[in-house]
Amino acid sequence: MFLLRNLWLFFLDFLETIVVSLAIFAVVYIFLFQPHQVDGRSMEPNFHNAEYILTDKISYRIHAPNRGDVVVFHSPQDERVDFIKRIIGTPGDVVMVKAGYAYLNGTKLSEAYINDPGQVLPGKYMRDGAEVLVPPGQYLVMGDNRLHSSDSREWGLVTAAEIVGRAFFRYWPIPVFGTVPTAEAELTIGSVKGAMAK
Repeated sequence: MFLLRNLWLFFLDFLETIVVSLAIFAVVYIFLFQPHQVDGRSMEPNFHNAEYILTDKISYRIHAPNRGDVVVFHSPQDERVDFIKRIIGTPGDVVMVKAGYAYLNGTKLSEAYINDPGQVLPGKYMRDGAEVLVPPGQYLVMGDNRLHSSDSREWGLVTAAEIVGRAFFRYWPIPVFGTVPTAEAELTIGSVKGAMAK
C-alpha cells in the first residue's frame, strides 16, 4: 500500500511538472518568442535557406518597427504563409526604385548588406522612378537578395497587423548562432539621416 501511494504521488508530481512546463511553453510561444525556419534565398547573403531563427513577438507591442529591422510577417497573399524581409520604409517615408537602386526620402540608399548592389528591380507595385508614400500603420519591405525576392516591389505594403515580430536570434546551424543585427546604420548614412528623422 505504501509503495502504491508513493508511485501515485510520484506520478502526480511528474504530471504537474509536465503541465506547468507546457503552460510556460505555450505562453512563451504565443506571446513572447516563436521559432521560424528560413525558406528560400530571398534574404541572402544574411539569411540562408533552412536556418532557424527566433522571432521576438513582444517588442512591437511596446514600440513600432524600425527601418532596417528584419521582420517575419504573414504573407499579404496567403496569411497561412510567413515571410521574412527587411523593413525599408516606415510610415511617412517616400520610397522609390530607380535605375537599379532604392531611394528613401529622395536619397539613394547605401545598402552594403544586400546581395546585388545596383540591381534593385521595380515590380508590379513599385514602378521604376515612381515614388511610394508609406501610409500610417504600413511598412515597405524588401528581401536582401533583390534579384530573387518577392516583396513590396511586387505585391505592395505590409500592415502592422500582419507583422508577427522581429527576427532577433539565429540558433541553427551552430556557425550562425547569435543575435540578428539591424541595418539601421546602413539606412541612415550621411544626408539620409536627417531626412529620416522621426
